[in-house]
Amino acid sequence: MLQPPDSFARAMARIPAPVAFLAFPFETLWTHARRGHLEIGAPAPDFSLAKLDKSGSVQLSSFTSQHRPVVLIFGSYT
Repeated sequence: MLQPPDSFARAMARIPAPVAFLAFPFETLWTHARRGHLEIGAPAPDFSLAKLDKSGSVQLSSFTSQHRPVVLIFGSYT
């Protein structure tokens, strides 16, 4: 399955859950669908994220067009 995650999710949503988990190697399919095609030094794909105060969204390309560095931190501080 060489589809983006959204396409993969739409396809899996049509398959009844017990059939999907018993008949298909779900983890292998999901890992393969999420793999992507980035190389070292390649620009990050453009995406947008909602602001914490829900007042709008921020798009990655708005920072990269201004040549501003972007650091994404995934985790919890609690």
